[in-house]
Amino acid sequence: MTGTAPHKNEQLAEAAFSNQSVVFDELYSADSIIAYKRKRVRDHILQYVKPGGHILELNSGTGEDALYFAQQGFKIHATDISVGMQQQLSDKMATHGFQHIVSNEICSYTRLEHLKNKGPYDLIFSNFAGLNCTGELDKVLSSFTDLLNPGGMVTLVVLPKFCLWETLLIFKGKFKTALRRFFSSRGRRAHVEGVYFDCFYYNPSYIKKQLADDFELLGLEGLCTIVPPSYIEGFAEKHPRAFRFLTGWEDRLKTLWPWKYVGDYYIISLRKR
Repeated sequence: MTGTAPHKNEQLAEAAFSNQSVVFDELYSADSIIAYKRKRVRDHILQYVKPGGHILELNSGTGEDALYFAQQGFKIHATDISVGMQQQLSDKMATHGFQHIVSNEICSYTRLEHLKNKGPYDLIFSNFAGLNCTGELDKVLSSFTDLLNPGGMVTLVVLPKFCLWETLLIFKGKFKTALRRFFSSRGRRAHVEGVYFDCFYYNPSYIKKQLADDFELLGLEGLCTIVPPSYIEGFAEKHPRAFRFLTGWEDRLKTLWPWKYVGDYYIISLRKR
């Protein structure tokens, strides 16, 4: 178990991802499973929002999603606590000519009341487990209502407390990894680019309960339930036929029980009443 103070854990996460920022795109841009995950998240969002809307992105990283949504006709305000990630994002937007459509701001998602650009927004979006870097998710979620237009939407991609693929690692003798999510109420240690910080896991029920007063559930999908997690490196490239087979089945089963609950991530969307 871990117990790093929230402000200290945030500083450690910022340092880790700033260290990673200069190599992030190189590490992940050519990975087929990550490309599959990004497409799934983007397709999910585009079911519910129309181009021309205003997006607040949390933990925006190097701006891969911000760039995509800008290309689809959205206006984006991209936030992150990592100075390095924000610099990579700014450079990317300038290179592609979207610096006037994608604004950015260094701001923790636990302190959204201090945002300089308060919107209001049509969508608040957080991808690929950025929100799992805090043990204060309740504080993050409580700030959403005031930042959204009436009928505005929230889409979050979060690591749950159970992952089928991860649990199966117990048969390879990797007990620590297989069971790490089960005993994670105080956080589990994560390691990125030489820096250790705490990671927390949240089930969809937690998010639905926290937002129940002002939001209704729109959609819930499992992500990497049947398709292997991307940390099984090179799977898609080594086994292309198997990868196509598994993506086909996941696309069919992603919204059904139990598959929507047992992925490496889940995608959850809620609409403000």
